[in-house]
Amino acid sequence: MPPMRGILSWGGYLPHRRLDRRTITGIAGKGGGKGTRTVASYDEDAVTLGVAAARLALRHAPASPASLWFATTDPPYLDKTNATTVHAALRLDREAPAYDAVGSVRSAAGALRAALASDGPALVVAGDLRGGLPGGADESAGGDGGAALLVGGEEAGPVLAELLGAASVTEEFTDRWRVPGEAASRLWEERFGETRYTALGAEALKLALARAGVGADAVGALAVAGLHARAATAVAARSGVPAERVVDRLDASVGSTGAAQPGLLLAGALEDAVTGPAGRVIVLLVLADGADAFVFRTTEALAAHPVPRPVAAQVAEGAPVAYGTFLAWRGMLPVEPPRRPEPARPSSSAAARNAAWKYGFTGSRGDDGMVRMPPSPLDDAPALMADATGTVVTFTVDKLAYSPSPPVVFAVVDFDGGGRLPIELTDVAADEVAIGGRVEPVFRRLFTADGIHNYFWKARPVRGGEA
Repeated sequence: MPPMRGILSWGGYLPHRRLDRRTITGIAGKGGGKGTRTVASYDEDAVTLGVAAARLALRHAPASPASLWFATTDPPYLDKTNATTVHAALRLDREAPAYDAVGSVRSAAGALRAALASDGPALVVAGDLRGGLPGGADESAGGDGGAALLVGGEEAGPVLAELLGAASVTEEFTDRWRVPGEAASRLWEERFGETRYTALGAEALKLALARAGVGADAVGALAVAGLHARAATAVAARSGVPAERVVDRLDASVGSTGAAQPGLLLAGALEDAVTGPAGRVIVLLVLADGADAFVFRTTEALAAHPVPRPVAAQVAEGAPVAYGTFLAWRGMLPVEPPRRPEPARPSSSAAARNAAWKYGFTGSRGDDGMVRMPPSPLDDAPALMADATGTVVTFTVDKLAYSPSPPVVFAVVDFDGGGRLPIELTDVAADEVAIGGRVEPVFRRLFTADGIHNYFWKARPVRGGEA
C-alpha cells in the first residue's frame, strides 16, 4: 500500500481593509453592488500576502518545506523570481528550491499538483490582488488575499487530509485575457465561458471522483474556485453534491481572490472539518483554462491541529477603506505626493549582505543575553524576531515623511524576550495607537524605487483572536 500523502498544514490570510461596494457608484458613476471586498494595503502585494499566509501555515507545521512554489496573477517582478523573496522571509533552508508559477489562476492548481507529486514536504503559496478599471465588474467582484498549503507524506508528519485522487482537463479557448502591462482584464461574452467551464468542470470532477473511488453523494464539501462566478455556480449545481455541502465562495464578503482563491476555499473547508468526524471528503475544483479537481479525505489527526487565525474569523473582522483611498493605493487615482524627495533605489548589494535581517527579521543575541536589532557582528547567536510580539513604548505621527499613504506612524517597540526597535506601524489609524499597545511583526513593502521593491518588516496591532 503506497504511503499516505496530502495536506500537512495550511494558512489563509485576508488583509485588514474592506471596501463597501456601495461606495463605488457615487464616485465612479457605475459599478458597485452589495457586500464588501478585501483590499490589500498600500504596502502589501502578492508576495507579502503570500508570506502572511505561509507564516500561519508553518506556525504548527510538522516539518520544514523541502521546496516552495509561489503562484499569482499579479507578480511584483518579471524576470526575477518572486518565490525567492517568500523563501527569504520564511527563513527556509538554502537547499530548498523556490519556484514561481505566475500569470494565471491555473498556476495555483499547477503548483499544487507539482507539490503533491514532489519528494518531501512542499509549500504551495499563493498571493493575489484582483481589480479592474474604476466602476467595472472586476473591480467590485475582485478581492485580495493569500493562501498556503504544506503538502507531503506521512513520513514528514501526520497527514490531515489524504489525497484520494485528482484529475485535470485542458482546453484552449479565450474568455478572459490581459496582456502584460495592462491593469485590467478583458472578457468575451459571459455565456461562452460559462458553457465551456461547466462542461470542463463536470468532466474533471467525474474523473477525479472515479479515481478516488467515491460518489458525488459522499462528498462532504465541494469548493469551486475560478474567476467565472456563474460557471462555478453552474458546475456546483450539476455536480450531484447537495447544495448545503457546497463551500461558500466568499464572493459577498471577500471577493474573487484569483490564484489565492483555491487555497483560501480549501482552508475554509478544512477549518469547518476540524470539529467534525474524520473521513470527510473534501473536493477542490479549479476552473481556469480547463479544470483541475482534487479529492481529499480528512484523517483523525485533523481534530488535533491548531488553527491560529481561521479564515472565517478574518472574514468577520477588518476595517473600512474609502473608495478614493483604494483607487490611490491601486495607482488609479494620481494624488499629490509628499513634498519630500522620493527615496533612492535600494542597494542590491547591501540587501544581499544583510538578507537574514532584511528579509528574515533575524537579530542577534550576545553573551550578555541582550537582543540586538539590527544584529551585531560581535554576537554569535541569532535572535529570530519574526514571531515575537511586543509592546509600544512610545510613538510619533509624522505627517512630513515620504509615504504613499501618509501620515507615517513610528513606534519604539519592546519585544517579548528582549530587543527594542523603532519600527513603522501599519494596518492602523494614527488615533488608534496607544502606549502599551501590543503589536506583532509583519512583512511589507516599504516603497518601490527604480523598479526595485524595498521589502522589510513593520508592526501591526495584535487584535482580538489573532495572537
